[in-house]
Amino acid sequence: MGAIIWFIGALVLAGLELAAGEFTLLMLAGAALATAGVSAIGVPVWAEFLTFALSSVALLLFLRPALKRRLHKPAVLDTSPQALLGSTAIVLERIDEQGGQIRMDGSIWSARSLDPSHAFDEGERVHVISIDGATAVVWKQP
Repeated sequence: MGAIIWFIGALVLAGLELAAGEFTLLMLAGAALATAGVSAIGVPVWAEFLTFALSSVALLLFLRPALKRRLHKPAVLDTSPQALLGSTAIVLERIDEQGGQIRMDGSIWSARSLDPSHAFDEGERVHVISIDGATAVVWKQP
């Protein structure tokens, strides 16, 4: 009978966690579920409460912080030009010693070759080596 009570308690706590969203009640529900398992093998009542207390503390101290870190990690979006390094681009306008244009990530950039004596024709794929102001420095696709 004790195992059923602990199992119902686990369900109630897990249901209440949906409203709270802080993982505290979910950890207590996990402890109640562990206690239901221990209770099913026929231990004394004091052992059930000890199991609930120890598993609650363990889950709250070890699992809850890890879950919060994982699920509440802020998304990092790098919008700086340095995020484009290593990108592949298509040459739109011939790139020579005077410059040219490429299409990279849906936008058009002015570009120049890493080696001023080397030129790239329209349609070629190039690799972005660095960003110099508003100009992409490119080289052959590896």
